[in-house]
Amino acid sequence: MAKRAAIILSGGRAERFQNTHETWQDKALVTLLGKPLLIHAVENVREVVEEIIICVNNENRRAQYAEVLKRHSVKNVRFLVDEPCNHLGGPIVGILTGLITAKADYCFTLPSDMPLLQPKVIDYMFNSAKDTRVIVPMWPNGRLETLTMVLKKPEVLEIAKTLCMLGRPRSDDIIRGALNILLISTVDEIQAFDPELKSFININSQADLTRLQPRQAQGPVTGSLRLNLGDLPMPELRCLQTAATLFNEGKFLEASEAFSSCASRLEKEDSRFWAAISRENQGKTLLSWSKQQNRQELAAEQETRGKAALLKAASTYACEAEVYDDARGIFLAERARSNKEWCELLANGQMGQSNFLPLGCLSKKAGNAQ
Repeated sequence: MAKRAAIILSGGRAERFQNTHETWQDKALVTLLGKPLLIHAVENVREVVEEIIICVNNENRRAQYAEVLKRHSVKNVRFLVDEPCNHLGGPIVGILTGLITAKADYCFTLPSDMPLLQPKVIDYMFNSAKDTRVIVPMWPNGRLETLTMVLKKPEVLEIAKTLCMLGRPRSDDIIRGALNILLISTVDEIQAFDPELKSFININSQADLTRLQPRQAQGPVTGSLRLNLGDLPMPELRCLQTAATLFNEGKFLEASEAFSSCASRLEKEDSRFWAAISRENQGKTLLSWSKQQNRQELAAEQETRGKAALLKAASTYACEAEVYDDARGIFLAERARSNKEWCELLANGQMGQSNFLPLGCLSKKAGNAQ
């Protein structure tokens, strides 16, 4: 069994890279220093992993990339085609797709637009994993490189699966949901292996191809941050997956009870992120259920209960933010407060209700190895 895998994420639309009124360009195939960005990504990870997976969003892209790898004599790379669930797409679906198939104990995720990522940096992040579920680089201003992570496969697979089933598209939720994380300082640790920090140069626009400027980030956080916020609540994650399935089947009563049960257990364990998600989804389920009621008094009752659950979720997200604030986890605190504000707005009827997205259409699908 491979101990290390790389999951290269290359299914985006690259909107910032495009020029108005010109033909769409696949950023991963744009040449830099004599090679397509995709080839740079593969070559940068090849030295430090035993397994390489490229996740794309459609079959045409898979075929095109396979031909490019063949022209550059790159072999032993597996392609996977993401199968988005309803409207949920993006990196988190690619991460989940890769984790489902990867045979490794630990997986390194990276986008295909970071051509100067140094193998020594990747190796150092793997070596820093130990018993940590997620390792992610952090800048002094608290910003995180949320697509450049080392993930402990079995546990993070369940985390990503649960998040996708609940329709949560942001990859930073994986970090929050892991509970046991290492935010590794770019300047205090990684810079020793990459003095100019070129590893984290992203090609977001066509101008970036000539600038190749490292990120200039200053801030109060100079060291790494290790957080251990408790055991991963695996039974509750599976309960949340069941509840999401019930919701998608229109079984709102059973779904709301399952979400409520999960929330109660998680609140007792002070597992704030997962408790807040459970209450949030209980609230959304009750609001959906209220719209199905023919009797006005029943609809009003379910709506009141739903809003109360959302406000409780908001309070729990606020507690989660305080934990990150105390530890100087600036970015994660911002994300928790954003979720708090969203729940409050929904409870107060100031925004539309979002939908759950089922995982049923997300299956393991491997392409031919090159």
